[in-house]
Amino acid sequence: MAINPKKHEMPSQEPLVRAHNFNEVALGYTAEIAVEEAQRCLNCKNRPCVQGCPVNIAIPDFISKMKTGDFEGAYQIISQSSALPAVCGRVCPQESQCESKCTLGIKFEPVGIGRLERFAADWHNEHSTEAPKMPEPNGHKVAIVGAGPSGLTCAGDLARKGYKVSIFEALHTAGGVLVYGIPEFRLPKAIVAKEVEGLKALGVDVETNVVIGKTLTIDELFEDGYEAVFVGSGAGLPNFMNIPGESYKGVYSANEFLTRSNLMKAYKDDPVTPIMKGGKVAVVGGGNVAMDAARTALRLGAEHVYIVYRRSMEELPARKEEVEHAIEEGIDFRLLQNPVEVLGYNNPENPRDPKNGFVTGLRCIKMELGEPDAKGRRRPVPIPGSEFVLDVDTVVIAIGTSPNPLIKSTTKGLEVNSHGGIIVNEEGLTSRQGVYAGGDAVTGAATVISAMGAGKVAAKGIDEYLMGK
Repeated sequence: MAINPKKHEMPSQEPLVRAHNFNEVALGYTAEIAVEEAQRCLNCKNRPCVQGCPVNIAIPDFISKMKTGDFEGAYQIISQSSALPAVCGRVCPQESQCESKCTLGIKFEPVGIGRLERFAADWHNEHSTEAPKMPEPNGHKVAIVGAGPSGLTCAGDLARKGYKVSIFEALHTAGGVLVYGIPEFRLPKAIVAKEVEGLKALGVDVETNVVIGKTLTIDELFEDGYEAVFVGSGAGLPNFMNIPGESYKGVYSANEFLTRSNLMKAYKDDPVTPIMKGGKVAVVGGGNVAMDAARTALRLGAEHVYIVYRRSMEELPARKEEVEHAIEEGIDFRLLQNPVEVLGYNNPENPRDPKNGFVTGLRCIKMELGEPDAKGRRRPVPIPGSEFVLDVDTVVIAIGTSPNPLIKSTTKGLEVNSHGGIIVNEEGLTSRQGVYAGGDAVTGAATVISAMGAGKVAAKGIDEYLMGK
C-alpha cells in the first residue's frame, strides 16, 4: 500500500467563527482518519520518535494498536508513561520533539503522533467507565508542591507505586498553567479536570488554596510526616520590560491577563473579576503565551490585536500551528518592532479625572537583525529615528516568567541559580535532603511535556531514596 506523503489535516472551526468564541479550535480526528494516519507509521526498529519524547512514550506500540482500531489498548500504552495524555496531545510541541525524529519525516511529512495521542485519550475518556485500580499502599508519604504538569506527573508515578501522595496547590483549582495559562480554545478545562480526577482515583489527595511558604512551609510538611517533598511550583513571576508607562491602567502581564480570563472567567457577561475588553490591544512577545494572549483578546471583543515582536517571523519562538491560527483569525503581526514607552492620559489639573492613568498608545522603534547572540539568534538592533506610535488601549506583556522566590525564601538550605531556578541534580534532588524539584521552578518557563519529564525523573529519584535503593 502506498504511503500518504502528508499527515491528515486536523479538522477545525472556521477562523472567522472561532475568533469570536472560546470553544476548542481543533476538533480532533474521526476514528476513520485516526486509523488511516496510524497506518502511515513505519514501525521503525530503532524507534527514534521515542527518543524525542521527554516522557518516553512507547509511540510505535500505541500506534500499532491504533492501526487495528484498538483505541483503548493504545491509551493504556500511552498512560504507562504519561499522566496527562489528553493534555499532551493538545499542547505539546510534537513538531520539535517526537515528530521531528520520525523516520517518515525524512522524505514525507511525519506521522501525526500528537493528533493520534489526543484521539486515543479522548476515546478513552468518552468510552471507558472503569476506574483506575487503587495500588497497594507501601506505607510512605510524599508531598507535592503545585498541581501543574510536573507535580501531577510526579504524583501519578508515585501513587502507582503505592505512595500516599498529597498535592498542595496555591490556587483554587488544580492544573497549574494548564488551567490559568492555556486558553479554553486550546485546552478545555474539562479535559484537565478529567485527568486530575484520574489521579484522585489512584488515591492522590489534592488540597487547594494552600500556599507553601505562607500557609505551610516545607519544614512543616516534614514535621507532618511527609518523608519527601517535590517542588513543582512553576514560574509564575512575570517579567516586564522596565520601560516608562508600564504602571498605567490597561497594562497587564500575560499571566494576569490569561488568569483573569481562563481561571476567573472574566469573559462572562457578569464576571467576578474585571478585564479590559474591546478597543485595540498590543501583545508584546512572540512565544506561545503571546499567541494565547492575542487570540484571547480577540475573543474578548478587541477590534484590533497586534503582536509586537522585535525579531522576524523566522525567529518567532511560538509553535507554527499557533502562529498560523493567529494569522487566520486576523491577528496583526508587527515584526522587527520593539516597545520603548507606554503612553497614557494624564491631566495634572484634575487628578480625579477618570481617564487619568489609562493607556493611550505604545511607542515603538523599528529593529533590524545584527550579529548572532549567545544562543545563536541574530540580535535585534534599533534603527535610529524610526520611532512611531501604535494607537492602543491595552498592552499585554508576554516576554516570559521566572520562578517565584517564595519557597526559596522560606526554606533553609535550598540553593537557586542566578535566575531564581532551584538547582537540582540529574535525579531532581535539590541541595536539601529529601527535597526534589522539577519543571518551571527549576528551568524557568518551558513546555508542558518537559515539566512532565522532570516530574517523572523526580518520582524515580524519590522512590529510590525512600526505598533505599
